[in-house]
Amino acid sequence: MNRKPKILVIVGPTASGKSALAVKLAKALAVSGVESEVVSADSRQVYKGMDIGTGKVTKREMRGVPHHLLDVANPKQQFSVARYQVLAYKAIDGILKRGKLPIVVGGTGHYVDAITKGLVVPEVPPNAILRRNLAKLSNAQVFKLLKQLDPKRAKIIDKNNPRRLVRAIEIAESLGKVPAIKSDPRYSPIVLGLRTHDLGLRIKKGVGGRLKKGWVKEVLKLHKKGLSWKRLENLGLGYKIIAQHLQGKVKKSELTNMITTAEIQYTKRQLTWFKRDKSIKWLDKADLAKWPRLASLPGLRRRAISPGQRS
Repeated sequence: MNRKPKILVIVGPTASGKSALAVKLAKALAVSGVESEVVSADSRQVYKGMDIGTGKVTKREMRGVPHHLLDVANPKQQFSVARYQVLAYKAIDGILKRGKLPIVVGGTGHYVDAITKGLVVPEVPPNAILRRNLAKLSNAQVFKLLKQLDPKRAKIIDKNNPRRLVRAIEIAESLGKVPAIKSDPRYSPIVLGLRTHDLGLRIKKGVGGRLKKGWVKEVLKLHKKGLSWKRLENLGLGYKIIAQHLQGKVKKSELTNMITTAEIQYTKRQLTWFKRDKSIKWLDKADLAKWPRLASLPGLRRRAISPGQRS
């Protein structure tokens, strides 16, 4: 029998407390004899220097639990889901070989699916010339171009995500269309979804806190290190709005409300993505109060199976 190794996955929208839950659960599991390590599934936390704005977990917040796939990419360059999948597989397999449980944590649905569903990502290399040409267009113009090239893909893509739009066009230009997504699951995931009923308030509080910690200075520092305003805007959400502020296009007094609105809209798209997956076990505050019972979820107490132990 071919037994796939178990992994734990924690998903949910921005500001729902996923990272804190992962660390807390890792500590609870350790009490029952299961050691674990965390693998991030966040499309912005992979970038070096993007710490405050992404709410990246700090060393202190990790509480000794090893974390992977943070600070692995240069923000000057786009980081694809294909690249993420390669690095995530390597990290997860390494954790399993050490006899520990991998805990994948993040809100980037495409990254999560790449691991839990084993999506087969098209191997199309970046087209520098095409990307430079598309960078000159507005988001609406890029989306219109994708609709012409691949109407089916245009119907399901996030039209407000310039990185996904550019990548879809890149693939369509190379292959004629974006191929149907195929999957080859590598693991047996237990997927927990974290929800909260005061998300709007949490987001606004979080945005205010990050701005006080120096988010604007962080964006300015990235620009001084060579990130163009266009690149910073393509990173989306608060990075886009703060970049526009630093160019004199957005008033300082408007930052909190504009970023909060953008993040709330983003969380709605995140939830729409995750709600398609009926295998997710959703948790709320009442469930989180039941410690250490969550550490006894089916399969978590079993010793992890490393790739070399599959039969």
